[in-house]
Amino acid sequence: MERFLNKVAIVTGSSSGIGAAVAHQLAREGASVVINSSSSVEAGRGVAIGLDRSLYVQADISRADDAQRLINETINHFGRLDILVNNAAITKSIPHADLDLVTDEIFEDILRVNVIGGFRLIKLALPHLRASGDGAVVNVTSIAGVRPTGSSIPYAVSKAAMNHLTQLVANVTGPTVRVNAIAPGLVRTPWTTDWGAVHDAMEHLAPLGRSAEPEDIAVAVCDACASPYLTGQVIVVDGGLTLR
Repeated sequence: MERFLNKVAIVTGSSSGIGAAVAHQLAREGASVVINSSSSVEAGRGVAIGLDRSLYVQADISRADDAQRLINETINHFGRLDILVNNAAITKSIPHADLDLVTDEIFEDILRVNVIGGFRLIKLALPHLRASGDGAVVNVTSIAGVRPTGSSIPYAVSKAAMNHLTQLVANVTGPTVRVNAIAPGLVRTPWTTDWGAVHDAMEHLAPLGRSAEPEDIAVAVCDACASPYLTGQVIVVDGGLTLR
């Protein structure tokens, strides 16, 4: 399928893991893709080299100047923007019970990237997405924003904020721009490489009997990008884990 032929997409945080898988899936379906990372420059360039129509832009979305440059370089290179996938995020593993370990600095850093940066990018992209006539935003969040779980309380709070932000923004950007969120469960990414026991437990915990691969989430993201009558939805993609 080439559902995104002649469309241009930005995927933030796409040097590895879910973001890289989303970029590859969009490209397979015809899109030109802007690869982005804040620090993993060589990895990001490597992803871009592997795609037919691509551009790599190093930018830290928590910085206003960088976010604006990401949009500007996309428009200067491709002349349009049709899809924004807000995937960039940071976290810090802190047991939920250890409240004293959650410093103001940690909380602020996570919110600055995961929420403020994502919202800023939506605002900057919106004029171009509207000009497309069929713009789509997909925020990659987490089941940590749906139920009390996740690598830390600040991370979970940031993902809950992005879920709600998705609905709020979707309510005011139609009919030309659709905004949805994909909330993954446990995914085998560089973040979770040392979570072997947790991945193994998914065989018994989740109805589908395994953790997700990045490609599983990428398919869901692309489906949300393409669905013409879907907006304001938070779609949980967790192999059924939240059913139990």
